[in-house]
Amino acid sequence: MMTSQPTILDAIGNTRLLALRNVVPAKGARILVKLESENPTGSMKDRMALAMIEAAETDGRLVPGGSVVEYTGGSTGVSLSLVCAVKGYPLHIVTSDAFSREKLDHMKILGARLQVLPSDGGRMTEKLTRDMIEAARVIAQETGSFWTDQMNNRDQLAAYHRLADEIWTQTGGRIDAFVQSVGTAASLRGTAERLRHHHDRIAIVAVEPSESAVLSGGPSGAHKIDGIGAGYVVPLWKDDVADSIEGVSTDEATAMALRLARDEGLFAGTSTGANVIAALRVAERLGPDATIVTLMCDTGMKYLKTYGAKIV
Repeated sequence: MMTSQPTILDAIGNTRLLALRNVVPAKGARILVKLESENPTGSMKDRMALAMIEAAETDGRLVPGGSVVEYTGGSTGVSLSLVCAVKGYPLHIVTSDAFSREKLDHMKILGARLQVLPSDGGRMTEKLTRDMIEAARVIAQETGSFWTDQMNNRDQLAAYHRLADEIWTQTGGRIDAFVQSVGTAASLRGTAERLRHHHDRIAIVAVEPSESAVLSGGPSGAHKIDGIGAGYVVPLWKDDVADSIEGVSTDEATAMALRLARDEGLFAGTSTGANVIAALRVAERLGPDATIVTLMCDTGMKYLKTYGAKIV
């Protein structure tokens, strides 16, 4: 009997969990990092891109010969570019010069067509987010493409339910808190929902840029942490999804990302730096008997030019 041949998409998920050794407080909780950099494009977004496309294929929103459009800060676009390349769908991406050059180049190498919107001095703002969404909506309407629309797409939650199951299995159920930064809110919400299904005592901690702490009730502002902090309360956010919210500045996130590389050998992006800063705060509160899990959202190879100016 004929069986389908495996593709690179079969390598998505089942990433390893690693304990931090050198950046953790002496009497704080154990911090475990899920190495999402092990996914094919080096990002956790491979999970949700595959889930969104496969759900649309299943219910007929995306048919053979169809095309796809999305707005993205980069990682979702790279992941969609991979999935669409393997499955044969033309992809049109709306993005911005606010995001790393490496991500934009990676999308083009994988065959995506890019529309790059100008930013306010390379910073992420609410206006930029909304401009990107509107541009993608227009393209989808004019071309008849399937619009993944990640800010509103609930199909991706299933991908993060699977990630939560991996965490639960890898920790043997010994997890006291989960910490994750908020972009679309899908990764935090989906993972939290499933972890709470396993045990409702697990604390869920959301992370957002302190310069744009809208989830905490603060004003919208500009920041430079790729992939998070849209500048407004995103549709997939639910007020009861997190037990607490930690604000982390761009400078704090960048400094921790560089420290992780030097002290732990983990080369990650600034959203990971923000995750670890928040996890360290939680670790001090919970004490040495607790276990915290957070995500290494992607690889720092996506930010080489960004980090180059920070290295002294």
